[in-house]
Amino acid sequence: MAESRILAIDAGTTGITVTAYDRSFRPELSRSADFAQHYPQAGWVEHDASEIRDLTLRLAREVAALVGGEIRAVGITNQRETIVPFDAESGEPLHQAIVWQCRRTSEACGKLRSEGHEPLITARTGLVLDPYFSASKIAWLLEHSPACRAAQSRGTLRVATIDAWLVYALTKGRTLATDPSNASRTLLYDIDQRRWAPELLALFGIPAFVLPEVRPSAGDFGTTDATRVGFKAPITGVLGDQQAALFGHGGFSVGDAKNTYGTGCFLLMNAGSTRPAACPGVLTTLGAAPDGTPIYVQEGAVFVAGAAVQWLRDGLRIIRSADETEALAASLPDNGGVYLVPAFTGLGAPYWDPDARGLICGLTRGSTSAHIVRATLESIAYQVSDLVQLMNRTGSHPIANLRVDGGAAANDWLMQFQADLLRVSVLRGADLEVTSRGAALIAAVGADPKFDPRTPEHRSQTSRRFESQGSSAHTNVLLEGWSRAVARARSGGCGRESPPVS
Repeated sequence: MAESRILAIDAGTTGITVTAYDRSFRPELSRSADFAQHYPQAGWVEHDASEIRDLTLRLAREVAALVGGEIRAVGITNQRETIVPFDAESGEPLHQAIVWQCRRTSEACGKLRSEGHEPLITARTGLVLDPYFSASKIAWLLEHSPACRAAQSRGTLRVATIDAWLVYALTKGRTLATDPSNASRTLLYDIDQRRWAPELLALFGIPAFVLPEVRPSAGDFGTTDATRVGFKAPITGVLGDQQAALFGHGGFSVGDAKNTYGTGCFLLMNAGSTRPAACPGVLTTLGAAPDGTPIYVQEGAVFVAGAAVQWLRDGLRIIRSADETEALAASLPDNGGVYLVPAFTGLGAPYWDPDARGLICGLTRGSTSAHIVRATLESIAYQVSDLVQLMNRTGSHPIANLRVDGGAAANDWLMQFQADLLRVSVLRGADLEVTSRGAALIAAVGADPKFDPRTPEHRSQTSRRFESQGSSAHTNVLLEGWSRAVARARSGGCGRESPPVS
């Protein structure tokens, strides 16, 4: 008899990956495809939700057909904060998806902040008032999209996060539901009461009926439609991508931390079942415990990490592939005083400065393309260091080691530089696709409440440990240079230095 498998769908910012996992949670077969990025104006980022849906359905069908046998459960993990408006009657999008990176609502968020609404928002959601999150994007659609306004009047407007959009697609419209890890990224969800917050819906002018139902991360999200994907299976797990990575790493104890090096960088630490004290510049959000119930997580979000390497390749064209960066960075004895601040869409944690803009400084006649490449890799590590230092200084559970995943985690030079800056161990797993693994594990919990992801055979294994080298004095010099560069990049790089984050 053919073996049954769990299908994990990872809907990222630039592409879709569908992976079949066997009963030992080994990835057996995987298929990926990229989708288009749309930039209609400076600072605006959009996706075609139809393309995301169609790619997902095609890849799920292909993987299931290739592995054969039973698909016993499906898990979904996704880019968070991105929103899809669609019509409940036609099931079709009413506007392009507005992506988490999009900064079109910076002015609107600034107005709400000046009116004094941020303390209430933070108290309810654990987040800061920033265009990064979903609520201001939804409000923008209700104001600027005639199609969305018309559907709202008819009562057929629905607005989904990417996970809910895919649940809706996979079930052929029978289920529209999200989970707490995604709901908690909208600026509309009360993370203590675990419900959509009426006062925040009113503040942003968003009717409650347009939003998905919030269900437990491990549980019932409907059943796939066989006419769409070629198989019928329960969808039993949903987690936002960063929470899925923490789950995949086995970050089930308070103080466990991971950093994902993807399009952006996301540092998450398990804060337990009790909401932690606020840490300035760091978010409090919801993740999942081993049994799938919600837990609190502290998070630092860096907007641009791997995206800066893509910029070197596609924008500056000074590399042909990301793989070249490791040798170029290692070819130099030091950074030559060159710093790059990749504030292409503003700065995220711990600064939360939507007006900051990208900056390269310290160039001399002797600077080369290798210096720019090295400065780009260093900028990723500096941004993570900012977050770890802040959380260690103000949090109740200092980070003793950091588990890492994502594409850039394969870069040995970057991981060693990261360990040097942090002065803690950096632990890289054998499987860098931990986000997909987390989706498979949460689906297993949802399919079988007796399943325990904490057992040794299910935990992610460390393949390499990077220990800090060099002197702390040298590290401090580098960090001081980075701080000066960040100060210049803030407020659009116009020369006005902003005070440091306390």
